Amino acid sequence: MHEDSRQSAGHDPGRAIRHIFLEEGCADLPYAQEICARAGLPVTIIADRQEPPVTYAPFPANLKAGKEHLLLCKNRGSFFKPCPGTREYRCCDYHVLNIGMGCPMDCVYCILQAYLNNPWLSFFVNTDALFDELDLAFKRTTQFWRIGTGEFTDSLALDHLTALSPRLVHYMRDKSRGVLELKTKSVAINHLADLDHNGRTIIAWSLNAPQIMAREEIRTADLSERLGAARQVAAMGYKLAFHFDPIIYHEGWQEGYSATIKQLFDMVPAEKIAWISLGALRFLPPLRAIALSRFPGSTFFHEEFITGLDNKQRYFRGLRVEMYNHLLAELRRRASPHTCLYFCMESDEIWQECGFGAGKSQSLPDDLDLAFSRCG
Repeated sequence: MHEDSRQSAGHDPGRAIRHIFLEEGCADLPYAQEICARAGLPVTIIADRQEPPVTYAPFPANLKAGKEHLLLCKNRGSFFKPCPGTREYRCCDYHVLNIGMGCPMDCVYCILQAYLNNPWLSFFVNTDALFDELDLAFKRTTQFWRIGTGEFTDSLALDHLTALSPRLVHYMRDKSRGVLELKTKSVAINHLADLDHNGRTIIAWSLNAPQIMAREEIRTADLSERLGAARQVAAMGYKLAFHFDPIIYHEGWQEGYSATIKQLFDMVPAEKIAWISLGALRFLPPLRAIALSRFPGSTFFHEEFITGLDNKQRYFRGLRVEMYNHLLAELRRRASPHTCLYFCMESDEIWQECGFGAGKSQSLPDDLDLAFSRCG
């Protein structure tokens, strides 16, 4: 097991932060002031667009220590974008709300290691612009929006500092043409209590086999903690979702994923689950060397991979189908008939090989919308 790989029960990964840097142009924003006051940490004001003055070893060795520093800044680009899927594989038409960059947790397989080389985490405090973009999206079209904040960061890992979740939940409560999904590996759910969410927010957890969670998901909540938190938010009236992604081939993988699925349905009411996604391990080629330099004890990158149509490394098709079929068999035995089971970024051929009817992959966006409307 990697050093520091398991947190204590109830631990908040955001508490690893030791210092806050605040862009000068954000210093007068009430939201930034609120975060600094809540954190009670040293705050250094820096010039706009200036890099925080932190000194560490060269990349990628700087990434671990960089999780101790949080930069509060403006997002000078777009907050709201389509999920960056690829045309070669089936996408669910998800839209990403970009609230920050980087994560205080440290999963060995995390793709962000190959994208972000800054030794700090970033959180965007110009939230007025964020909500303006959402307003524009809801006004300009009548489509149904599935929105998530967990593309470039964990949705809740910093929530004890930022308290962003109540703002987002409150905004979505009257949006009949949208749903917000907050996806996490933490148990930072305190700010979700006593909110008038009106059923428009889904709280989601990434799950994996127990061995993978223990060895490869550093400073995350363990399985019992995640499912206990899911049960709590279900009691608050929230709908739930779960994501088995990445599914990782390892010794005992069948027993491991079966055990996770059994515990999921032993602890969480099946009727409250809107959807469950499956996605096998895939990664940009540079990630392997970066991850192995940071986590030399990991072994799953030493399996055989092929280059997919999206230029990412993937397991051979036969192994992917074998793993998917095993998990699907377990899920189909226990899941509610209203829960949408689906693949993230897989080909139509894989869908059909795993028992989905012809055309099922093409109807995925509509199926997800329907699952949300039918969920407990």
